[in-house]
Amino acid sequence: MILLVVLRSLVFNIFYVVWTVAIGIVLMPLLLVPGRRSMLAARWWAYGLVLGARFLCGIRWREEGREHLPQGPCIIMSKHQSTWETLYFPMVLEKPVYVLKKELLSVPIVGWHMRKSGMIAVDRKAGAAAMKVMLRGVEEALGRESQIILFPEGTRTQTTEYMPFQPGAAALYSRFGKSVPVVPVALNTGMFWARSSFMRYPGEIVVRYLPPVPPGLDRETFNRTIEDTINNTSRTLCGLPLHMESTAGTGSTTDPTNLQAS
Repeated sequence: MILLVVLRSLVFNIFYVVWTVAIGIVLMPLLLVPGRRSMLAARWWAYGLVLGARFLCGIRWREEGREHLPQGPCIIMSKHQSTWETLYFPMVLEKPVYVLKKELLSVPIVGWHMRKSGMIAVDRKAGAAAMKVMLRGVEEALGRESQIILFPEGTRTQTTEYMPFQPGAAALYSRFGKSVPVVPVALNTGMFWARSSFMRYPGEIVVRYLPPVPPGLDRETFNRTIEDTINNTSRTLCGLPLHMESTAGTGSTTDPTNLQAS
């Protein structure tokens, strides 16, 4: 059994590279077209890889709580255990916009399409200036009726990790939480496509949309609510016991915008 998983993982990883390069090159003319047409490249790329994971590795997926996702602009704050969810959101959302680290825009081909499609790139070394760039970018994207996607832990985590959320999440809630819904998302993707792992295990990914966070919470209450809601629901989906000790308010202050897609 394990030999079959290794073989299927090898085939998928090869497919991942070939598909990424092929889509980036074939759809390169979109970089010359006005507007955010490069989002088409992101959708095709995502569809191909999610379907590839399904048929080559046996990774199925289903959604729960989709009724909590409103029509129009919103802010999605999602658990981040895997590359899989970075593929999922462009595939299912109408106007997805990630907040991501600026370095990703330097990746040949892929980074060019990210820049053209209107992603919000943040220089994490810029300190307070980075926060202003993020808030301004999110405001402009919401004005275009976009759905903002944040991974508030700032990086992919193992299924057993419970990391404090970065201050950028609370900043966006404070600034925009009264005008657009802030929707938490829990998932269990790390069970099948773990961070920095070669292996792709068969099984069913669950993406669970949770009720929007009520507007008007103070910073500490918001942090505690969003952390416990996302982390404990994700642990439940992974079959793990709940982590009852919230770390809200203990996030790093050296990188207030440490929110990235990876």
